[in-house]
Amino acid sequence: MTLTSAELDMVRTSLDRLRSEFDAHSLYFYQALFRREPHLRELFREDLAGQGMKFMSTLGVIVEKLDDADASAAQYTGLGKKHTMLGVKAADFAPMAEALIDTLREGLGADFTPELEAAWRKAYDQVASNMIRRGAIPDT
Repeated sequence: MTLTSAELDMVRTSLDRLRSEFDAHSLYFYQALFRREPHLRELFREDLAGQGMKFMSTLGVIVEKLDDADASAAQYTGLGKKHTMLGVKAADFAPMAEALIDTLREGLGADFTPELEAAWRKAYDQVASNMIRRGAIPDT
């Protein structure tokens, strides 16, 4: 499940392209998520713009450390435990993945190639599995 250096470069470069409009992309992410799973809305605070910026910023930090599991271990543990406290379940990560892919597709347009999508899915799976495991996020 480890990303190749080429995949990691693609993921990092594509995320850098979205940075100029993180606020719009983060709102799109939550809209896509709640379209899929409306019940998840209750897990998030009212200020989705602020929550979204936090999400995109955290995503940026994690992406920068994807190739260094030791450097991000504490962050995965903290994020996982926080999500557990909020009531997030392991099953909730699947619709979050799809919302992220929708957001990337929307933000990158034709540049969101099948190869880039595969790299992002691999990266997301790596992040999600680390958060679930280190944060002891329950299945249901």
